[in-house]
Amino acid sequence: MADKHPIENVMGISMDKIHEMTDVNTIIGDPISSPDGTTVIPVSKVSFGFVSGGSDLPTQSPDKFAGGSGAGVTVKPVAFIVIKKDGDVKLLELGGKGSPVDSVIDALPGIIDKVKGMIDKKKAEGDTAAEASAE
Repeated sequence: MADKHPIENVMGISMDKIHEMTDVNTIIGDPISSPDGTTVIPVSKVSFGFVSGGSDLPTQSPDKFAGGSGAGVTVKPVAFIVIKKDGDVKLLELGGKGSPVDSVIDALPGIIDKVKGMIDKKKAEGDTAAEASAE
């Protein structure tokens, strides 16, 4: 079996170092708990860049090789998952929304809950008034 070409060694070492720097906890962070029972989980965007190159040098010796590699990693926090003690889960995104329509869509569940609560309250008040007039 032939020995590895030097560029394979350069690339292999670079990829191993990138692998050592990151794991799943880089993207989904460790949960942080508060005394009131709320848990916050950070979410990040991870971007990688990698380049490697090399060349055999035109000399009499076949062992002459020049090469190099470079890598970059960017970790950018993008959101937090907030889990409250009562089981309510929300995703809090960092930065601006894409459009006003996105904001309306995100707000709809809360608006529907508030309207439903108002209707239930009015219905309960109506039932109480009906019972009072019947007596």
